[in-house]
Amino acid sequence: MSFSGRRLSINKSSGEGTNNRRFSTSKDPSASELGSDIHRQFRKAHAGHRPHAGLDPSRASTGVVWCTERAYEYGFLDNPSEWANLGQGAPEVEDDIEGSFQRPKTIEVSIAGREYGPTAGIKPLRKAVADLYNAHHRVGKKSQYTWENVCIVPGGRAGLIRIAAVLNNAYLGFFIPDYTAYNEMLSLFRNFAAIPSPLSEADGYHIHPDKIAEEISRGVSVILTSNPRNPTGQVVANPELSEIQDICRDRATLIMDEFYGGYNYTSHCDGSVVSAADNIQDVNEDDVLIIDGLTKRFRLPGWRVAWIVGPKEFIQAIGSCGSYLDGGTNVPFQEAAVPMLEPEKVLGEMKALQKHFIEKRDFVVGRLREIGFDVKQVPNSTFYIWLDL
Repeated sequence: MSFSGRRLSINKSSGEGTNNRRFSTSKDPSASELGSDIHRQFRKAHAGHRPHAGLDPSRASTGVVWCTERAYEYGFLDNPSEWANLGQGAPEVEDDIEGSFQRPKTIEVSIAGREYGPTAGIKPLRKAVADLYNAHHRVGKKSQYTWENVCIVPGGRAGLIRIAAVLNNAYLGFFIPDYTAYNEMLSLFRNFAAIPSPLSEADGYHIHPDKIAEEISRGVSVILTSNPRNPTGQVVANPELSEIQDICRDRATLIMDEFYGGYNYTSHCDGSVVSAADNIQDVNEDDVLIIDGLTKRFRLPGWRVAWIVGPKEFIQAIGSCGSYLDGGTNVPFQEAAVPMLEPEKVLGEMKALQKHFIEKRDFVVGRLREIGFDVKQVPNSTFYIWLDL
């Protein structure tokens, strides 16, 4: 930094200027300054006269995670049994669900696990995810996923941010109500314009194929939505889901947040998972990005292991941008996740999950109605209940 052209005398003994000027940005204004309109205007207009001039704290005080962290400050971690977390969509993580496999309590760290991992994830886990989707959603179909169609990411939000980072100049449509982090996350980027679209309360905030066609006709070329739906607890299943994908094919990129796909109560708790992967014609041509992970349906939110499944070209870009966004996913946890994704093991896990959570849903809905709440639509998926308080 050059100070040429500026007169600044420093007092050798005190380090202060000879005019006793102070450079602290947090000094409170004096009484004379407060009495001067011009001085007050100057302080408000000049960033150098604000404490933490580069900080916008309003961008940090939002979201359900923020609420949970405030609870931590007031003792939630010390006495969790005395609290009820009604804000954050967090599944129970204990090993007491009948029929559920035991989660690892210790993890062996390999030599590779000590190194920086690839930002797209380790190949064994990418292959395990591809094999799972082929076994559960692509049986008998010519086009199959490979490890190159999968990117491992450190959690759902990180995955959505990576996707947003590689989008082209476009109008991106998302729906209201939906996952609350979408709005904040999408506002960070300038390479696209996010267009919220309200859904109708009259039909339970359902996403109809006609609504998708309407969005595309308005110029939207990217559509982001959760399915099953957070927070309404409803799912768009086939044939409607297939029709939506047909409308988007060759016209719009469809980003499907499928974290609640395992919480599906529409098929008698047979373990089946609702996914757009069922309806994809060509895994490298259909512009469909699916995001899911261990967080919700495997009840491991603390592991921060998630994945994006999609066309190879998209996955290459999404994997690469991790080098400047998040650095990649924890390698030892990736290695530990591989055996969890064996297709038959996952099917058994989903059966146990669905039986357990449908019982919880029925109990909570029944009690809410007894208390006097009007539950207009019983959720057919997720672990949310949407009602007017």
